[in-house]
Amino acid sequence: MSDLVTVREELMAVAIGDLGTLLDRVEKFAPQLDASRMELLSASSDLADMVEAYAKRMDEITENAKVQTVKHIARRADEMARATVDTQTRAMEEAARVVFRNEIGPVLQRVTLPLQEFADLARKDARPWEGWLLHAATAVLASAISWAMAAWLWLR
Repeated sequence: MSDLVTVREELMAVAIGDLGTLLDRVEKFAPQLDASRMELLSASSDLADMVEAYAKRMDEITENAKVQTVKHIARRADEMARATVDTQTRAMEEAARVVFRNEIGPVLQRVTLPLQEFADLARKDARPWEGWLLHAATAVLASAISWAMAAWLWLR
């Protein structure tokens, strides 16, 4: 049994020695761990600043994209509205032509024919003396020629 106690004590002594060596190593790493922790904190702070700057820049880019998109949509909507107005105007003009040709045109022709006949009659009746004046001028000229021939024959 004494051998077991000594082996146990010897193992304990070796374990305590190894523990001491381990503690020495841990104490040596403590300043390096603190330095690493400080560098990590600094890197974390720098990264947070960079992320914040990146977020601001992305907000600016997003806002610019929104403005450009709204301008593009407004421009396209304006173009489409103009095209629609032009198309509707042409359609309305064509519809008006068809309505005028098919509906109003025949009615106007029916109304204007009697009015044209009436206007022709009014023009003829406006100066009824023109026909008589022509007949009178013909008679005077014929008489003058007859007198001239008679005078010529008498003088001869």
